Amino acid sequence: MIEGAPEGPCPCGRPSALCVCPPAPVVDNRVAVLILQHPQEQDRVLGTARLLTRSLADARVSVGLSWRNLGHAFANGNEQRLVDARQWGVLYLGATRLGDKTRQLCKDPLIAIDRKGEPLADQASALAGLQGIVALDGNWAQAKALWWRNAWLTRLRRLVVVPDGPSLYGNLRREARSDAVSTLEAVALALSVLQRDMTVRERLLVPFRELVKRAKAAGIRDARRDRRSRR
Repeated sequence: MIEGAPEGPCPCGRPSALCVCPPAPVVDNRVAVLILQHPQEQDRVLGTARLLTRSLADARVSVGLSWRNLGHAFANGNEQRLVDARQWGVLYLGATRLGDKTRQLCKDPLIAIDRKGEPLADQASALAGLQGIVALDGNWAQAKALWWRNAWLTRLRRLVVVPDGPSLYGNLRREARSDAVSTLEAVALALSVLQRDMTVRERLLVPFRELVKRAKAAGIRDARRDRRSRR
């Protein structure tokens, strides 16, 4: 159970029976998180973007299809914010498929890759000094659309996570690949590596596990919320 969960309407917009929002951030992250959310993803009942922003001290969601640059996206399109794109990374798996040899050579479950999808030779330097990471929130096709519509993303350090198992969603939400996980799971794993604290991942997974547990108990699979319904 989530101790001290808010009463009344769920801050994440879920039905009250599925509200697992923590009363306060559970991780004081020094690496900022920006989630670019596809408009069609914002109404998913089992989506994780809003839950992630409730769980992190420094995280925000920008909903849309395209932004001029990182500063524009970070400010949610309302203004321009000065951010150094050279110190940011982007989580995007795309068509990248890492072989077993590569997985063995890279000690951490977070790998920096080049434009061709190949791991960079100096992983330590590639991951050092990151001030923030961008995550693309949506299904496989939606994430791909966000990637191609925002050319400035290619100027960030491209990162992929190497999960130790399939997504906790199980059969509640279908993933395009066995190594594809939810936005929350990917960010949790990335932050745990960048901050050298594996408890970050576990703390972020607590409410997500509870969400999956409640959804399974209620027989709820992922679907779009009806905005007209009362929550």
